[in-house]
Amino acid sequence: MAAPISDSRGSARARGDAALAAAQSGKLTFASLALIFGVMLAVLLELIDTSIVNVALPDMMSNLGATVDEASWIVTSYIIANVTIIPMTSWLASRFGRRRYLTFSILLFTTASFLCGFSTSLWELVLFRIIQGIGGGALLSSGQALMVEIFPPQRQGTGQAVFGVGATLGPSLGPTLGGWITDNFSWPWIFYVNIPLGLIAAFLIYNYLPTYRHARKAAGVDWVGISLLIIAIGTLQYTIERGNHLDWFHDPLIRATAVIAVFSIAGFIWHELHTPHPVVDLRVLRNKPLRLGCIYGAAFGVGLYGSIFLFPIFTQGLLGWTSWKSGMAVLPSTITTALIMPFAGRYVMRTGPAPFIGVGMLIFLPALYGMSQWDLNSNGWDLLWPQIGRGVGLGLLFAPLSLAAMRYLAPQDVLQGSALYNLCRQTGGSLGIAVLATLLDHRADVHHAYLAESVSPLNPVTWQRVQALSAGLQARGLDPAAALDGAYKLINGMIERQASVLAFRDAYYVVILIIGALVPFVWMFRSRAFDIKNLGGGAAAASSSAPRSGNAE
Repeated sequence: MAAPISDSRGSARARGDAALAAAQSGKLTFASLALIFGVMLAVLLELIDTSIVNVALPDMMSNLGATVDEASWIVTSYIIANVTIIPMTSWLASRFGRRRYLTFSILLFTTASFLCGFSTSLWELVLFRIIQGIGGGALLSSGQALMVEIFPPQRQGTGQAVFGVGATLGPSLGPTLGGWITDNFSWPWIFYVNIPLGLIAAFLIYNYLPTYRHARKAAGVDWVGISLLIIAIGTLQYTIERGNHLDWFHDPLIRATAVIAVFSIAGFIWHELHTPHPVVDLRVLRNKPLRLGCIYGAAFGVGLYGSIFLFPIFTQGLLGWTSWKSGMAVLPSTITTALIMPFAGRYVMRTGPAPFIGVGMLIFLPALYGMSQWDLNSNGWDLLWPQIGRGVGLGLLFAPLSLAAMRYLAPQDVLQGSALYNLCRQTGGSLGIAVLATLLDHRADVHHAYLAESVSPLNPVTWQRVQALSAGLQARGLDPAAALDGAYKLINGMIERQASVLAFRDAYYVVILIIGALVPFVWMFRSRAFDIKNLGGGAAAASSSAPRSGNAE
């Protein structure tokens, strides 16, 4: 039985190497297209599942008998497991072999998706979501690193644009797809849809993944680093994801996890910089482009995930839209991003990343300001144009920023660099959502108190409004006392809705402030470290010539 297995592996390696050679030569063969499609399908599945469950939570709560607080673990558990695995991807690929590790991860993700759909209790579903997150953690950073490896040096911008389409399409498509599936079928199908797509991705990855020529040799197991990483990321993500639900530092558990996160992160960094064989090689951050890219990537995560988080809450909570209508309203922005991104990826190789990053931010900021001006009278057309501007800004930003972060890494550092870059972007997004959720609650209370001060029965305008509403309720059959009480409730509801609108405005202002604070530093992407003349060197240039090392399978 050994010979056929060996032959099969050898055949898969040969197909993968042929697909890589064809892609690097600019030829669109079936093998090269199958490789790119398999990689991007895996990335898309991983990112869709970060947001697809959000719109299905009410159905899950009803079916599984869970409270809102308990149901939030369905989302939190996946994100914690996912983000914990991302920085370990490079070490795991070297330890077990890239083809085996990626194929196993996709199959684990797919199997867990099947089990999620068959879950009969909340905590059973949470357990399988953790397993699903562990499987999905390998896909994001590996997908980006593979785009660097697959595309030739002169087409690296296109490679990052291809990756960017999946990376931005996934979070945006999640609510739309989840709403449609939940409305037309039932919530388990948001997991079952992963099964055929996951099997296709696993087949393509196994059969067309090229030999990993730049794998680091995994000498020993850094158990201390792994333990500290799990504790650090787990407690940090728990604090971020659950802080708003538990009133932040008023809750003793949040205080404890925050303290543990701070000390375990510090211990992890110190240990990884002093151990000869770290599970996460933080030394790659000595690379200035990657370091700068991680900072901008974290802010980009706030802008991407923050705007996606705020939009459905506003449209469904204040405008009364259905989840399907809200999801469809996101599509113009997503389509715009997908159309703009290949343009940015193609021409960034001629200009360097700075012009695209600068213009992208200058378009993204007015779009965010337009979103901040939405109110209770806004209609579809009012919401459309800021969404289009957001799509253009993201389309111009993603590929140049990814290229700036990844392009100048040594070949053996690309996977580790991709893991850290994606970790920063995902963590930035999680932190941004947590801050925005807290801000919405706090500022709504502040605005409600301020507005209520000016709405008093002693105010003639207010009293006239109360009298008019009371008269209308009496005309519907209520007695005078009940009508007066109902009028006051209607006034209070109006105040609450207006306070929420003002809170959303404040939330968008915070996102604008975070993105805008980095605009003056865009010039740093024009430094010699990003010299466009050096684009012929770097990771991808050596991908076909460097000797094979480590566990290349």
